[in-house]
Amino acid sequence: MGNGVREGQVDFKRQDVEPAASTHLPSEGVQEQKKVLNSLMSGALAGAVAKTAVAPLDRTKIMFQVSSKRFSAKEAYRLIYRTYLNEGFWSLWRGNSATMVRVIPYAAIQFCAHEEYKQLLGSYYGFQGKALTPFPRFIAGSLAGTTAAMLTYPLDMVRARMAVTPKEMYSNIVHVFIRISREEGLKTLYRGFTPTILGVIPYAGLSFFTYETLKKLHADHSGKSQPSPPERLLFGACAGLIGQSASYPLDVVRRRMQTAGVMGHTYSSILLTMQEIIREEGLIRGLYKGLSMNWVKGPIAVGISFTTFDLTQILLRKLQHSTNVER
Repeated sequence: MGNGVREGQVDFKRQDVEPAASTHLPSEGVQEQKKVLNSLMSGALAGAVAKTAVAPLDRTKIMFQVSSKRFSAKEAYRLIYRTYLNEGFWSLWRGNSATMVRVIPYAAIQFCAHEEYKQLLGSYYGFQGKALTPFPRFIAGSLAGTTAAMLTYPLDMVRARMAVTPKEMYSNIVHVFIRISREEGLKTLYRGFTPTILGVIPYAGLSFFTYETLKKLHADHSGKSQPSPPERLLFGACAGLIGQSASYPLDVVRRRMQTAGVMGHTYSSILLTMQEIIREEGLIRGLYKGLSMNWVKGPIAVGISFTTFDLTQILLRKLQHSTNVER
């Protein structure tokens, strides 16, 4: 009789546990899918808002980077004003459609990849659910930037071409692809790829590292789990300033190589490109041309990008939570 009671208890427990396990596993899969989708959507919006906000400054910077003209704030203003007078107000956003085609998938992949790399590195180093230590934090950012750059590079090449050429030369994004492929070969779409990857490792690594570190320091010293939107903008601005300053010479080299076909130059490698720039324009005036504009543009763009991503993530989580509660 005692055995019968024990068996009954065991059977009851099994019946109690098994259904819970079967319903819990699919729920975890759905939650992970929603998390990835949220990251992709938030990243796409963050990239689009940030790049559109600074598009005129970005176009002006590229035009100086690919020419041998000396950069100054006065000359930058004159260029923007002349462009406005000769081609109209919306010409200041010329190439922004190509930027959006590139930056929306780029930012979506970068932010989503960063969240996934943080999770993977957290599991590997034993920091699951906690903030990563400095080195894994930097690695997560670098890997995220590299992943996004590798998958979207031809779009960056097209955007650079559209930014420095008159609208008569290329009518739209597809036209750029067709002309480059026909006249210069498909290989040209990846010209400047190596300096891009070499530049994105410190840029993305330091940007994400700085932003995440400042958020952690803020939480430790203020006692608040989340910074306010103005604080996020400030942290993002610091991240952009540090990241872009560290990788700027490679950004100049990348732009020169990308636009060589339409600017009358032949740049065959990173070192030769650097040597030619230094010989013709000098080390600081050549490789750091437009950096002061980047110190204005970069912090604004990165600050807006990080803030938009975080706030969109929070909003989407709240919407999903309220939907689940209603169900």
